Amino acid sequence: MEKINIRRAFYSPWCMGLVLATSLWSCNSAQKVAEEKPTKPNIIYIYADDLGYGELGVYGQSKIKTPHLDQMAKEGIVFTNHYSSSPVCAPARCGLLTGKHTGKGYIRGNLPVLPASFSDEVENGQQPIPETSFTLGHLMQQAGYKTAAIGKWGLGMTGNVGAPNKQGFDYFYGYLDQRQAHNFYPTHLWENTEWDSLSNPYIFVHTPSASGSKGNAQALGDFKLRDLKYGDEGYFDAYQGEEYSIDKMTEKATKFIKENKDEPFFLYLPYTIPHVSLQVPDEALEQYLGQFEEEPYLGQQGYAPHEFPKSAYAAMISYLDQEVGKVFALLEDLGLDENTLVIFSSDNGPTFNGGVDAVYFESTAGLRGLKMDLYEGGIRMPMIARWPGKVAPGSTTDHISVQYDVMATLADLTEQQVKGQTDGLSFLPAMLQEEDQPNHEFLYFEYPEKGGQLAVRMGKWKGVKTDLKKNPGKEWELFDLDADPAEQMDLASKNPEVIKQLDDIVKREHESPAFDQWNFVDKMLESKMN
Repeated sequence: MEKINIRRAFYSPWCMGLVLATSLWSCNSAQKVAEEKPTKPNIIYIYADDLGYGELGVYGQSKIKTPHLDQMAKEGIVFTNHYSSSPVCAPARCGLLTGKHTGKGYIRGNLPVLPASFSDEVENGQQPIPETSFTLGHLMQQAGYKTAAIGKWGLGMTGNVGAPNKQGFDYFYGYLDQRQAHNFYPTHLWENTEWDSLSNPYIFVHTPSASGSKGNAQALGDFKLRDLKYGDEGYFDAYQGEEYSIDKMTEKATKFIKENKDEPFFLYLPYTIPHVSLQVPDEALEQYLGQFEEEPYLGQQGYAPHEFPKSAYAAMISYLDQEVGKVFALLEDLGLDENTLVIFSSDNGPTFNGGVDAVYFESTAGLRGLKMDLYEGGIRMPMIARWPGKVAPGSTTDHISVQYDVMATLADLTEQQVKGQTDGLSFLPAMLQEEDQPNHEFLYFEYPEKGGQLAVRMGKWKGVKTDLKKNPGKEWELFDLDADPAEQMDLASKNPEVIKQLDDIVKREHESPAFDQWNFVDKMLESKMN
């Protein structure tokens, strides 16, 4: 058999034409397949910690600079009626990740695994979510996504069923125990199930007091042999370290994005900032020094002291903004910008302790209440969504939504079924400004701490009950949020039909909790029957 000269055959006129035609057909076919095959969007959900409704420029903040988040709003959509699932950390995260409101969710308060401790030696974390939970991580894995959670978890520890690697996340980096997250210069963070040591001494951020007793002396290597008091050299410096945990989170987040740029990914990025303690690198602090009238905070309300508390708080929010800007810059550099949906929100309202002055910064934009309150200031949150080419730039929506809607929204976006039930509704149509957006009949909130509280939002109406553990027969307060967003005028006595609807919703939506200390609603309902 005559051997074929491959080079000559390839360059013969007939073969050249055949190869060219075949190549053109192949290219056109590949292009057609690529055009027909939908590209799954990457999804990044960024979660601030204790950031108030009024603490971003786009929501009216004038003292604190947030240029990147304000630019995100210009390029995306701003939600003005968006809510957390709860006014504190763990149940807010449980609602977000499982799609259940706090009348049905497993975690309804901040409940540590005992013994509770701030030390490295005893790090037990909070009560873990059950092994049977279906989380956003599971949903996105089901949709074919690589998943990561980077930041604060608070729903279980390595070694138990609540650990993030057992709850749908391929990769985890950050704090597992919320108590550890009170210190921005920890000795370690967790990478999956491994302890990742940082170049920081052990800093105990809960010891200081105005009297200057002990201070942080026993918690620092360099200051181990002497007590630190206000006025001592190094008193404030003792609460800073070498490696800032926020920097480590951004480092790991950008690494995850780079490593998964060629496949769809879901990144849950719950930063721990601006939750106290007031700790921020000096270079970030400098932009605010001299702008505010300051008195040193000495730890009277818990957490670490700071010489310039207002500047430190403003700098922490601007630092968060800076890190968000880094994420956007990376997406643009990698060519992922137009195929990535980014959502930004916060877990609950601004805090009342640790040297934070929420009144001075108008942190709730005039809304009543703070963290730990079911009034608007504790649970109404900023939310911005950006997705170039899909979300109209500079848009705003007053659609009433809540973080337990995120499960339904991502299921809608990725055409997945939620395993089990969700209390949420997809807000994807509102985000894309489509006309077929379904509306909630109501939003439901239970909060067992700070005396036991209930809240229901139903259209313009908002019902609130407080101090229910001591007074289970307490009546509803009722507010018309359209006319009275600051919840100052109680209209309950004039609207008995609305009050009856609220009572019916509680009876229908409340399920007995897993832990007895959260069981105030059962007792309230029993008292009404007697």
